Amino acid sequence: MDIQTPSITEARDGLAFAQALPPKIVYSVKNDAVPIAGSEQTAYRRLRLLRSLGLASFRNGLFNINREAAMQPLFVVAKLFPSLISLRQARRFGKFYNDSDIRYARNSMRGAIVTLDFDAWDLTGFQTPSDLYLYVDDVAKSAKLLRDRGFSEGRKGRVVLLPKRGDFTDKVNRTYLDCIARGGRSIYDAIAIELLYHDRIPVKGNFPVEYILKVQQEMDQSRFKD
Repeated sequence: MDIQTPSITEARDGLAFAQALPPKIVYSVKNDAVPIAGSEQTAYRRLRLLRSLGLASFRNGLFNINREAAMQPLFVVAKLFPSLISLRQARRFGKFYNDSDIRYARNSMRGAIVTLDFDAWDLTGFQTPSDLYLYVDDVAKSAKLLRDRGFSEGRKGRVVLLPKRGDFTDKVNRTYLDCIARGGRSIYDAIAIELLYHDRIPVKGNFPVEYILKVQQEMDQSRFKD
């Protein structure tokens, strides 16, 4: 099922709400969201908006925020919309749950576009890749191909299918935006890509200084070893 992308105007209030939250792994709607939103009804409205963008998940009065993406300036978040929506619709598959799954998917998914872990590794050599993220023309058809080969769909799968959304004209820039949208360890990949391909990134993310210094230091150490 296709997901309606909110306009940047609709997203503004949700992002302001997310950015007002203190850094935490898990939040309470009652204790964290309501004081900022002003009411429980408004808090859930903000969370539903953030969830539609793949920036939040909530259940039983608790919620999580993808802070790395949500803390970006509004004009950057607007560029992240296609990546965020695609990642929200991601479907994971696994068979042996090791590198053989990844090798099979890379060899059999003709026309798929690799992004995140493995493409970031190809671009930067910075972080050892873990999961294979593939943009495919038809997720249902690709999922059937994997199931017919004995793959099962589930949260532990290392082969991740994504629907193609947005612009893929500049692959470096798209992988960079995907890394910001995913957040977590992928933020370090985004920083590494920006450091190496600065001129290919027209809209640049906003990252904590300590993150940038960490990536620069580790990249310098890696080059020294080589």
